Amino acid sequence: MGKQGFDKFINQKSGAQKKEEFRREKREIKKVITEKSKAAKAGTEDRLQAATQKPKSAFGKKENAASDKRSPVSKREAARQPQPATNLKRDTDANEQMPLNKFIAHSGFCGRREAAEIVKEGHVTVNGTKIFEPGFKVSPSDKIIVKGKQAYIQRNLVYILVNKPKDYITTAKDPEGRKTIFEIIKGATEERVYPVGRLDRNTTGVLIMTNDGELAQKLTHPSYEIKKVYEVKLDKAFTKKDFEAVLNGITLEDGFVKADSLGYADAKDKSIVGIEIHSGRNRIVRRIFEHLGYDVKNLDRVMFANLTKKNVDRGKWRFLSEKEVRLLKYMNQSFVRKQAQRES
Repeated sequence: MGKQGFDKFINQKSGAQKKEEFRREKREIKKVITEKSKAAKAGTEDRLQAATQKPKSAFGKKENAASDKRSPVSKREAARQPQPATNLKRDTDANEQMPLNKFIAHSGFCGRREAAEIVKEGHVTVNGTKIFEPGFKVSPSDKIIVKGKQAYIQRNLVYILVNKPKDYITTAKDPEGRKTIFEIIKGATEERVYPVGRLDRNTTGVLIMTNDGELAQKLTHPSYEIKKVYEVKLDKAFTKKDFEAVLNGITLEDGFVKADSLGYADAKDKSIVGIEIHSGRNRIVRRIFEHLGYDVKNLDRVMFANLTKKNVDRGKWRFLSEKEVRLLKYMNQSFVRKQAQRES
């Protein structure tokens, strides 16, 4: 399939509409960041005022003047050498309490929902006692054992984008000896990372790997409506009737589902379809087309949370930049606020 055909599907809006949409999203993100900065500043103001200041030395003015001269230079040097978001720190107080499944996610074992299942199945002990309640409050000073291994809060946060090839699975180990995604990122980091969501063995494309449990939870939670775009190659032409059915929504064995957007990726080949969807249900794209009587020959995720595989060859990876991580953290916050307003 030519790139031009698929671009026609993704970019259906006019240039002016896309620019305005981008500006609106940028303003929304900036607003959220500003609000959080103000809240953090207000929370620390009292402590800063109460802190004991160091007495000024006889050389204080000279030292400050020298510092003032040096700081602009160091900022310019830093700007010329941007670093990937691989050493972001998580500030965690030794006595800070959090739900057990959140602690496990922050330790890099898995995401929060998977951690909750591990706890319910009895695979976790806290200070020698087996715990079955995911919301049980723990702190970093507790001794927490998950499946025989002690869990520690991850302090160096790592974010990796992988262009997953076919015939790789997304689990750390496979009893059948199949290739895993961890072979591709071997040596990338010493931290224990895991995939955000999963792509089955025959699905290719954008996959995020991280040890940031909070971000992983957000990117997989339905309330944030994180965008995913797939290119689907079918065994036959996709009919107009089925096209409308997917847009209007169909009922599968686990409930109703509909595409956010749909289009032919190649005007000359109606068997290649582009689909945008935010549902995170298992194998949802394959099941939609199989339900309508099609055999999915190839399935490629070309976009996830506005991240694409541009400049990342199949089977390769790269670190996310700090800007990309920041955008991910504040993505679609308005959806959650609107939902909270409706419920209140």
